[in-house]
Amino acid sequence: MKKKLSLFCIAFLCFGNGMSSLAQERITAINQLLKHLNGTLKCSIKEFNGTELRAEQVFHGSTLKTKSGDWSLRLNTSPVSGQPEVMDVSASFQLKKGLAKATAVSVSFDFSSWSPKNYVLVPAAVYNGNRYRSIGNGYDPPYPEDMYYNPSVPLTISNNPRLSSQEGEAAVIELATGNVATPAMCFFSEKKKKGFVVLTTQRSRLGSNGLSISENKRKDSCSFNISAPAVRKMAAGFGDFHLSNDQAPDWKAGDEVTLDFKVYLFDALNIPDLLKKFMEVRKALTGLNSPRNILPMSELFELSTAICKGNFIEVPAGSYYKPENNNDFQLGWVSGMMNTYPMLALNDKKERDRVMAELDFVVNKLQGKSGYFFGGVKASGELIPEKMNAGFKPAQAMVRKNADVLLWLMKHMLLLKAQGYGKSVKTEWENAAEKLAAAFVHNWKKDGEFGQYIAPETGEIAVFNSTAGAIVPAGLAMASDYFQKKEWLTVAQDAVRFYYKRDVENQGLTGGHCGDISQDADSESAFGFLESLMALYYSTGQKEWLDKAEVQAALAATWVFSYDPVFPKESAIGKLKSSMAGAVWASIQNKHAAPGICTASGDYIFKLFRATGKVRYADLIRDIQHAHSEAVNRPGHLTTNGLAGSSMERIQLSDAEGKSSIGNFINTRNSWTETNGVLMAMELPGVYLNLDQHRLYVFDHVQAEIQSINLSGTTILLHNPTGYDANVSVMAETNKQAEKPLSYMAFLGWPKVKVKAGESIKLLVKPGAGISMLTLNKS
Repeated sequence: MKKKLSLFCIAFLCFGNGMSSLAQERITAINQLLKHLNGTLKCSIKEFNGTELRAEQVFHGSTLKTKSGDWSLRLNTSPVSGQPEVMDVSASFQLKKGLAKATAVSVSFDFSSWSPKNYVLVPAAVYNGNRYRSIGNGYDPPYPEDMYYNPSVPLTISNNPRLSSQEGEAAVIELATGNVATPAMCFFSEKKKKGFVVLTTQRSRLGSNGLSISENKRKDSCSFNISAPAVRKMAAGFGDFHLSNDQAPDWKAGDEVTLDFKVYLFDALNIPDLLKKFMEVRKALTGLNSPRNILPMSELFELSTAICKGNFIEVPAGSYYKPENNNDFQLGWVSGMMNTYPMLALNDKKERDRVMAELDFVVNKLQGKSGYFFGGVKASGELIPEKMNAGFKPAQAMVRKNADVLLWLMKHMLLLKAQGYGKSVKTEWENAAEKLAAAFVHNWKKDGEFGQYIAPETGEIAVFNSTAGAIVPAGLAMASDYFQKKEWLTVAQDAVRFYYKRDVENQGLTGGHCGDISQDADSESAFGFLESLMALYYSTGQKEWLDKAEVQAALAATWVFSYDPVFPKESAIGKLKSSMAGAVWASIQNKHAAPGICTASGDYIFKLFRATGKVRYADLIRDIQHAHSEAVNRPGHLTTNGLAGSSMERIQLSDAEGKSSIGNFINTRNSWTETNGVLMAMELPGVYLNLDQHRLYVFDHVQAEIQSINLSGTTILLHNPTGYDANVSVMAETNKQAEKPLSYMAFLGWPKVKVKAGESIKLLVKPGAGISMLTLNKS
């Protein structure tokens, strides 16, 4: 008998000659599915000594005899109606007789004719196999000298689980499902023009499942393995590894466990096709999640802006809202000069004056001679250099922070004008924004990219590569319209095409956006680049940007919990019974999720939903908003050691920081998580209604349904199930209105409806010269 049996042979031996013709058809269908990628299925029993694999024995039928006992295997398969590229499979393992010590069970997909050029994806953990140069052995490793002022620097990541880029070197990636945003493993074969996705569940009765990928030295075969439970030699930390202390369980006669999974094998022309398929199916096995309506967006807005009001300080460096827990100022990235935006939206004179004082401080204190800004300043007034190597001067700053400055400075000026305070916009601010935009354009023309770190005094790119400039095109597009510089929009479009081709289409990742990682794949650049794509759609109305935005949204979705994970019952999250689908993972180095996008509302996801009509985008941003609310501190729902409305950046399912950290918040606050919550409350409608399509979608923590439609308009029943009064924004529009890209200031025009805690009201929404609403009655 051949060593590698086809899936048909395995199933035939498992079920015997008496299996029905229907079963034969199903097995043949799976066999044909895997055959396109030279794949076979293997079911096995693995015996361990600690975390060392002592023996593996493979089922060649429905029974297996080992030294420790007799095992049985039930392999059930079922095709999905109308979907020939997908199959539901479950493998049930039972110890019929004997006693098995330290044993795990596994199902693996073994692929021959493998190529190291295949794109390998494990959501939030592995992108393009993580086959990149690696540096350091810990959190935020320093850059070696060869990375500075070197346009040819290769993409460089921290010490993360990865396949090898070296010839003749085998590699194994060992993960638990707690390491990933969706329990899945995927790859795309350029040679065969096929994509593969296997979805599984987070855990069995034995604990978290294991996910591993093993590639041989010749790199011509690779195995994707799902095990119950996870038994890893080493667990991945924040840029390093530590002993996992995983344990395989002991089995007694009668013990049984089942692994469920869903297999997709489909035609794919490129990496974007794989990404789009993943987004389409990421909830297919775990099912729809259950977001809880617990905190109306208006209440969150009030709580978090109250915190920000109390964090305005005047120090020797200047006057500003603290973006951190100390008095130092950090620009962009983690909410410096971003938390000012909702404060400006309050339309309160005191806060408006404070915001203007901070803008003055940023423009006058932090802008370098080249037009670029330094990334931070101590309260004493001393500038803070970033990612510096002692051998190189002058001081440098993050490109990502400078992209934030351009985008948010433009948004502040636009908001002031939309509020009727256009005369308050200072020439100094406009000059600073214009000078920064010109610096980006200069570097694009000179270097053909924006780089990762720049020297604000000289304008030179200090560290090249990565997608650190993901948000730059959005800022350039806005500045182009504001200052009437058509060339800047051309540069924005050229830059987006460049980054899309190099990073998204060819590598299936964006990265280098965070200030505490190397050039690792990260969620912030994924969402930031989506911001730029939708900005170009707003500026041009061209479908090209929507098409690319759909791919980018799919890449961004790989970073977001697609299901409600189970946390330890005694953990903080477990005790709160929080539904965490929608939490956003940070990067392949920083192995944790967080409440919301750093740092943005994600309104561009809503805009993509509105432009395409595809509900998966609405679901994505709704999930993100609701997961954020689960992390907000308030009476009876404590998540920080701070004030009501505070939040922090840890939603930890992995053991990267030790098993004791799983499900436990860190007892502090993070301004950026509070800021993105307030931004979501501002820039996302509570309820969206398309009057022509009768499409109703709820983003806020309320319930809504269409009760009637007639010549008078559309009647909506709105109910507030929370313990807080809500002020719900309602966006209603016709098909014709929906054809126009949504402006940045659209939220100012959304009417709001007050619904008290536990109250239900009816609304009549009627089209006319505009959209008007009338409260009919309350109950």
